[in-house]
Amino acid sequence: MSLSEPDHELVVAELGREPTAAEAALFENLWSEHCAYRSSRPLLSAFESEGDQVVVGPGDDAAVLALPDPAAADTPPAERDADDYSGQYVTFGVESHNHPSFVDPFDGAATGVGGIVRDTMSMGAYPIALLDSLYFGGFDRERSRYLFGGVVEGISHYGNCIGVPTVGGSVAFHDGYEGNPLVNVACVGLTNEDRLVTATAQEPGNKLVLVGNGTGRDGLGGASFASEDLAEDAETEDRPAVQVGDPYAEKRLIECNEALVDEDLVLSARDLGAAGLGGASSELVAKGGLGARIDLDSVHQREPNMNAMEILLAESQERMCYEVAPEDVARVEALAERFDLGCSVIGEVTDGNYVCEFGGAGEGDDAESEVVVDVDAAYLADGAPMNDLPSETPTQPDRDLPDPEPALEEAVESVVAAPSTASKRWVYRQYDHEVGVRTALKPGDDAAIMAIRETESESEPAAESPGVGLALSAGANPNWTEAAPYEGARAVALENATNLAAKGAVPLAAVDCLNGGNPEKPDVYGGFKGIVDGLADACADLDTPVVGGNVSLYNDSVEGPIPPTPTLALIGTRTGYDAPPAALNADRAGDSELLLVGDGGADGGALGGSEYLAQAGGTDRFPTLPESETDGLADRIASLAAVARHESTLATHDVSDGGLAVAVAELVTDGAGADVTLPDRVAAFEETPGRLVVQTTDPEAVADRAGGLPVLRLGDVTTDGTLSLSVGDDETTLDAEAIRDLRGVIERELA
Repeated sequence: MSLSEPDHELVVAELGREPTAAEAALFENLWSEHCAYRSSRPLLSAFESEGDQVVVGPGDDAAVLALPDPAAADTPPAERDADDYSGQYVTFGVESHNHPSFVDPFDGAATGVGGIVRDTMSMGAYPIALLDSLYFGGFDRERSRYLFGGVVEGISHYGNCIGVPTVGGSVAFHDGYEGNPLVNVACVGLTNEDRLVTATAQEPGNKLVLVGNGTGRDGLGGASFASEDLAEDAETEDRPAVQVGDPYAEKRLIECNEALVDEDLVLSARDLGAAGLGGASSELVAKGGLGARIDLDSVHQREPNMNAMEILLAESQERMCYEVAPEDVARVEALAERFDLGCSVIGEVTDGNYVCEFGGAGEGDDAESEVVVDVDAAYLADGAPMNDLPSETPTQPDRDLPDPEPALEEAVESVVAAPSTASKRWVYRQYDHEVGVRTALKPGDDAAIMAIRETESESEPAAESPGVGLALSAGANPNWTEAAPYEGARAVALENATNLAAKGAVPLAAVDCLNGGNPEKPDVYGGFKGIVDGLADACADLDTPVVGGNVSLYNDSVEGPIPPTPTLALIGTRTGYDAPPAALNADRAGDSELLLVGDGGADGGALGGSEYLAQAGGTDRFPTLPESETDGLADRIASLAAVARHESTLATHDVSDGGLAVAVAELVTDGAGADVTLPDRVAAFEETPGRLVVQTTDPEAVADRAGGLPVLRLGDVTTDGTLSLSVGDDETTLDAEAIRDLRGVIERELA
């Protein structure tokens, strides 16, 4: 990839001359789709990003959110006021590492983790949790299994080594990802109002200090590589564009960053990710309306004879750029040495242009420095023109259900055992999800819960001041958004919010990772616009600000474009850290009932986008979700969360992938089963989100807490550890062991 002719003409007009080779390379990378969002930024204004809880919104390395006081943690944000929030903050960010993970699944995924962790650190926060949302081609394909295994290994290796728990996420398999898997990683960090740092340079005369690993030649052109379709020979030809991670250096960098923030030595910070040093340093000063003068020869390097362009653009990992007051430089250097990290004073903040000098340190002591970059920082960082692309509005498929329909036993077993709905234990058992001793609700449930003990009152007993539980969910369903991009994206938002509600939490804020194919294809861009608008409208209906995110386009290969994939990571709060599990309570099996709280599709339900049709064949329109005018999504989630928190509620599970049949099957344990009756196949397998299956000892209390939502009795909770399911005139039974065996397909096949 090189600077296009129209962009070259704009740069020449701005500079009044031909750009140098280093300048052209900088513009190529910083004006790429990956960095400048040229095709997506015109759409992103659809997202609402403000609220009393939002301290730092979109545009920084990560968003910063104020946590409510414990007494207000169960209250929906729309009903809180500014006084309900504390000085305890969390950071929240997400990024993609899609192309690198296809070329080198281990390093591509590992460095995606490293990058989002450094985004967290640059806000003055300590990383406390990771979530990964992963998308691969068909599980029956050898290539998909190879990529799946390498990605999971890379994430687990890096996360385990740096001591940050991976507590949740999602995994989906779909033929559309065969030539281009997706790796989306979110990170949560912990800070407070006294430790907050931003990526906005403060004042001319302050020094720019590079701390971390030496700069090498790995990851060259990574930003531009991520902004083009994957070619057939990408695995070999694009390997130099993939970074190589060193998690042990990252762990030292995390602790060094903490020490620097503890001593108030950091005025602003930016991690070195896309476009390397050139990207981080120019964006840092551009956000402050300033410039910089950088001596590239001062950058500590791990390879000899690097030229100016390599030093500027290499995406070598585990590096941070700090703005530091001149009198504090010596202390920063001392702390870097304590943690065995490289440290270079590479220049200073100015009130002029972004200027880089290079003499070629390896070319002899008499070599004179020359100016290789002299541009306006704001123009470099924000001057890329936006694309105005044609689009085609997607249409929904017609109803063409399988005829004859499969036997109920076959249908239930195929859906329960489908890799996308099956257990992901093989994945999360490789992650150290308990490091840091904050993980109160572990992977494998609807949402994870992290204990934020810093919110507990020091003057009260723990039982009287339980602290804020932070609930986390992330993912998307490509079957939904392939069938109906707009409606499917709305469902993705509602499903993630329902995951939080199932554990008694209400949403606080969201970040998104918007993945699409080549936007220059009108049908692809139309689908991408659909997921943006659908996600934006649903989050607005949920009263949930979208405070940051990432866009990844050109996920296209010789296999074709990916389905439009709007990964949403949602963070919520509840008072305390306990929550009902997604498993039936055997002790009360004989005297409790199974209820469904919330109705299905608003117009009778449909099977479009369902795993049932993916297995049985056929098409259908996507279910119609509740409209905010008649049934507010925020009110729905608040009611579901209230049901989950009630003392009579013993178990909860949301209805999503696989529908109600899968939800009740997943609840069954060796000591507790369920006897469930449903009217037809649509009721059993349609996947309308915003519903909870609830085990309760007090159905009347659940109905009272449901806030007007329909409450349907599904059946009794039994003591035989068996699901007895009647659908219309058909019946089938599965005991807990059989369900485990069906759901264990991934672990069994990859063992």
